[in-house]
Amino acid sequence: MPEANANELLQLVPKAEGKQSMKDFKSDQEVRWCPGCGDYAVLAAVQGFMPELGLAKENITFVSGIGCSSRFPYYMNTYGMHSIHGRAPSIATGLATSRRDLSVWVVTGDGDALSIGGNHLIHALRRNVNLKILLFNNRIYGLTKGQYSPTSEVGKITKSTPMGSLDAPFNPVSLALGAEASFVARTVDSDRKHLTSVLRAAADHPGTALVEIYQNCNIFNDGAFEVLKDKERAEEAVIRLEHGKPIRFGSEGSKGVVRDPLTGDLGVVTVTEENQSQILVHDAHNPSPTTAFALSRLADADTLHHTPIGVLRSVERPVYDALMSDQLDAAIEQHGKGDLSNLLAGNDTWTVVG
Repeated sequence: MPEANANELLQLVPKAEGKQSMKDFKSDQEVRWCPGCGDYAVLAAVQGFMPELGLAKENITFVSGIGCSSRFPYYMNTYGMHSIHGRAPSIATGLATSRRDLSVWVVTGDGDALSIGGNHLIHALRRNVNLKILLFNNRIYGLTKGQYSPTSEVGKITKSTPMGSLDAPFNPVSLALGAEASFVARTVDSDRKHLTSVLRAAADHPGTALVEIYQNCNIFNDGAFEVLKDKERAEEAVIRLEHGKPIRFGSEGSKGVVRDPLTGDLGVVTVTEENQSQILVHDAHNPSPTTAFALSRLADADTLHHTPIGVLRSVERPVYDALMSDQLDAAIEQHGKGDLSNLLAGNDTWTVVG
């Protein structure tokens, strides 16, 4: 069966008539998040990015589950659905496979996607449905007022863990790579330029694209990602990944990522003339997810030192929607179109006599 590339899939979605602007994608609904919430920054970035796609907004759909982030569809002047807890990937899968003329986006949070919605998320990723999944990670349950979430660090004191969380947290990027996602990226809510570049790459990708967005909840988990946002500390903590370039960071690229020749693990070193040739070159298109997974493990759940952001993996493999469409076409060619009433009735019918 033929593989579908990004251009072929985008051609299925009708183009917009005339030039679009950010204003075209703003709905008339009052945005109702807490003042200072990181969701505002993500919403503005998405609304500002959408005109770049050049797609008819009537053929763009946002599907969300339950949580603060899941109010997103109300604020986009597109079609959308505020669905049920954790099930957004499943509902979006039905849309994407039955209506290939739609550009389907999922907006979810760390609680919605990784707790009750864990199975739905990983199966959408492994199937490689043509979805773009934006996972807002604030490491807390915000809508229900501050319980610990699947990404909260060990020892996190919350209303539901007054003596500190005992759970080892999920690393959403590692989880996605383990589920064989074909596109995995991470970005930060307050970095508009980087966030937009990652959204652009996700939109161009054929298949499922998962973007983890570190998002600040200033009410229940304020400052969770401050080390990545403070200018001085971020220089030493954030590893900006660029395909085809050596993985270096810190002041004037003073630090780099190398592979241990004995264990195969990745580590951080101070760059010298002696080890400069050993600095790992980022290959987002490597068919094997092994190195991308190792990169994802550099981020420490407690300190966030050595946190990679950018596209960790972007590989092409068959897209579920295209495979299913080809399979249906082949079935019709071989057997003709089916009759739904005959299928429902079948041969096993009977009459109940009162």
